[in-house]
Amino acid sequence: MKVIKRDGRAVDYDRTKIQTAIEKANQEVALANRASAEDIKGIITYIEELNKKRILVEDIQDIIEEKLMELKKYELAKKYIVYRYTRALVRKQNTTDETILGIIRNDSNNEYFEKNNMTAAMQRNYISAEVSRDLTKRLLLPEKIAKADEDGILYFHNADYFVHPMIGNSYINIGDMLDNGTVINGKMIESPKSFLVACIVATQIIAGLSGNQYGGQTIDMSHFGKYLRKSYKKFRLQIEKEYKGKMSEEYIEDLISKRVKSELESGIQMIQYQINVLETINGKKPVVTLFLHIKENDEYIKENIMVIEEVLKQRYQGIKDEEGREITPEFPRLVYVLDENNSLQGGKYDYLTKLAIKCSLKRGYPRYISAKKMRENYKGNVFGPIGETDFLTPLKNENGEYIFEGRFSQGIVSINLPQIAIIADGDENKFWKMLDERLELCFEALMCRHYALVGIRSNISPLHWEHGALSRMKKEERIDKMLLNNYSIITLGYMGIYETTKLIKGMSQAEKEGREFALKTIKHLKNTVEKWKKETNIAFVLSAVNSKEVLTRFLSIDREKYGIIKDVTDKTCYTGAYYLSQNEELETYERLSMESEFQNNSLGGAISYIKVDENIEEEELKKLMEYIYENVQYVKLIK
Repeated sequence: MKVIKRDGRAVDYDRTKIQTAIEKANQEVALANRASAEDIKGIITYIEELNKKRILVEDIQDIIEEKLMELKKYELAKKYIVYRYTRALVRKQNTTDETILGIIRNDSNNEYFEKNNMTAAMQRNYISAEVSRDLTKRLLLPEKIAKADEDGILYFHNADYFVHPMIGNSYINIGDMLDNGTVINGKMIESPKSFLVACIVATQIIAGLSGNQYGGQTIDMSHFGKYLRKSYKKFRLQIEKEYKGKMSEEYIEDLISKRVKSELESGIQMIQYQINVLETINGKKPVVTLFLHIKENDEYIKENIMVIEEVLKQRYQGIKDEEGREITPEFPRLVYVLDENNSLQGGKYDYLTKLAIKCSLKRGYPRYISAKKMRENYKGNVFGPIGETDFLTPLKNENGEYIFEGRFSQGIVSINLPQIAIIADGDENKFWKMLDERLELCFEALMCRHYALVGIRSNISPLHWEHGALSRMKKEERIDKMLLNNYSIITLGYMGIYETTKLIKGMSQAEKEGREFALKTIKHLKNTVEKWKKETNIAFVLSAVNSKEVLTRFLSIDREKYGIIKDVTDKTCYTGAYYLSQNEELETYERLSMESEFQNNSLGGAISYIKVDENIEEEELKKLMEYIYENVQYVKLIK
């Protein structure tokens, strides 16, 4: 028999622990009121004869109390209850010492040690994270939400930051900060006069923001073309001053072009190096996404084409590790937009897309957004994801213009769909009923995230709130207005559609009936978040989650509780998002067709993965990119 502890761990049943607990309570009462050895043995035998494979520790304690009352050992039962309460208080007072000491000692048995040989800054961050998780679980979350997280009903993301008044992912308004200046650590930074300085300022902004938010930052690189032109004009003035009339215009132009090219290379290299070597105050690299979109109506399109090309070239080249070996940079992430002018259908920028694909197959990035599908799904707009896959909702400012930069995420909570399907045991009515019950728990958990940010004042992170990254609020102004009216999003995540469909329908979503059920489930989730949005004036969105941490934790809990279930818990982690199991083969275009429908109903975040051979024929590549452009909003190419 396994005993399920309060922290979700399953341990072997040990009868001596029951005996010890009752005997300790025995010592607190008169001899006549004590339970005899036979009484204790009878209680233990009763528990063991229940023949349960798994039993909650709280259930064992409830049984002991009931049996003592049946034996008319009222005084002893009272003392046992006090003993039980005292132990609970001890647990609440200190649950982190062992983990923290392990971090300090670089204990190889500690879960954090495997991540890296920790620096002092990383140790500080992990200790802070452990304390945050502990306080979140014991004091900050309602008990039923904390218990739901422990039981794998839901996943409360980023609990290691919840004690801090931080936001999640954000879309930095880098254009405003560069054009109008900003303030970093109390020092005014004026608008840059050159491309290289703009790149330097951008990396300082990235570093300054990273320590005050737990999510990633997205930067639209189309704001940098302006500064490349400034460099061009600066170099022209310098060179003409010295050489005009002495050299031909053609030679002068060549000199200028070489200097601009050199500055472009240096600026992009500096961004790539800085992002990969920066260690922020939380001991981690900044998580940054560069959004690469060729906009035909862009005043600086020529310069921005040059910027995009250089970003792709340098990512393809990679960087070197301490041994001088070529490696793939971890950051920045790259997202490249496919539009009419570059989707390999004869557009004038197809050459950039070919470079992007070459880069993807070697370095894993960029990922690809279909401008056509985005415009269909987001009221004619094209914009980058925040974080790995999350997308904002369309929003107009007071001038009637859509805005995406300067917005952010309040956080995410994910629901464990396969667990509901396991409990429903093929009963679809039971599945829908339980799904709604658990969605209410998720709503309460998400509102905890929302209320944790209500009342925060701008001085908590001036660079975010006062100096342009997200707004230009007055000092000490509350950020509450940015939590409502669709300005920032808050996300319900889902996963395990494959296992859920298998359990309820006996087939995967590759088959018609399974696909209908899977789509019905996703639409139900979508309709639920839309209902929450109307009721609260908060921008709830739905996202398809593919986090290995979430998928592994959910499956681990469910396997402990419900055992090995074929095609469900007989692996290391659940299947992410709406994906098919790796064991199921489906022709690429058929799979993408299915997934695009799921993406269209998961507009808070979703991505599809496409395997591509490095030696793919050009015609097949054209066909694939055309299909993506016409049908799939967001994809990643993998080898």
